[in-house]
Amino acid sequence: MNILNITVLYGGDSTEREISIKSGTAVANALCSLGHNVFEVDPKNPDWIIPAGTDVIFLALHGTFGEDGRIQEKLDSIGIPYTGCGVKPSRIGFSKVETKKRCVQNKIPTARYFTLDSPDAELPDGCRLPVVIKPVCQGSSVGLQVVNKPEQWRLSLIKALEFDSTVIVEEFIRGREVTVSILDKEPLPVVEIRPKNGRYDYFSKYTAGATEYICPAKFDESLTKRIQQVGIDVFNAIGARDYARVDIIVKEDDNSPMVLEINTLPGMTETSLFPKAAAAAGISYPQLCQKMIELALKRTPQMKKEIPNL
Repeated sequence: MNILNITVLYGGDSTEREISIKSGTAVANALCSLGHNVFEVDPKNPDWIIPAGTDVIFLALHGTFGEDGRIQEKLDSIGIPYTGCGVKPSRIGFSKVETKKRCVQNKIPTARYFTLDSPDAELPDGCRLPVVIKPVCQGSSVGLQVVNKPEQWRLSLIKALEFDSTVIVEEFIRGREVTVSILDKEPLPVVEIRPKNGRYDYFSKYTAGATEYICPAKFDESLTKRIQQVGIDVFNAIGARDYARVDIIVKEDDNSPMVLEINTLPGMTETSLFPKAAAAAGISYPQLCQKMIELALKRTPQMKKEIPNL
């Protein structure tokens, strides 16, 4: 294994800054344990730069200026290798609406949805409770609201709109929530998510003991393959590369997998879902980070000798 100069970008100023710092710190520690020279950079600082001599960048940013294609566009402009998806797939994957459109175009099953941009909007015609309201461009379940009763509608809509100018209103699907991680075009074992409060929101994701995770998920082989194939289909539909994680609901009435969203820079804390799935496939956390670096280097043109300030 070649010893590399790796810059880990993490932090930023999105609503997911705290999780990004945890992801980046874990990645940096893992890469150091493999003997690489690791630089840690937080782009929240307006004067941030890529250290000279960097061979490749590991993107551990989440949310805006991480998963929305903007940092990818900057790095593409100087020809620097980086982990994860390129500009267009990042933009599509970060928007729940654009992801939905690709699912519909490719006949990939997903819940019916509407978009709203006003706190005064009424429940759309043909939309029956319960529904889920989500900001169109946020991750980590930031701003997610579940509306079970008419009297909850207005406040829930207002709360969701605090995090984005447009929200998506989606029919609530009863079933088992799972996630499929894709690594180098291959699906990893399915993870089932069982939040103890019944809702996989920000609290359930990041509070110790609030959620039970089963990996591999307890489905028969046929259904497991169906779930994994849906994950691959979404991955391909947005033009993703290297790796991503697809969140899915398996309907309780007919076991059909229904797509929720895709994460092009999934969480990389050592207890995050992507590393859990990799561990179930026999891939240790440091091995996973190394694989991500290798995928970036394999498909990226030669770096420029001098890296300008961004």
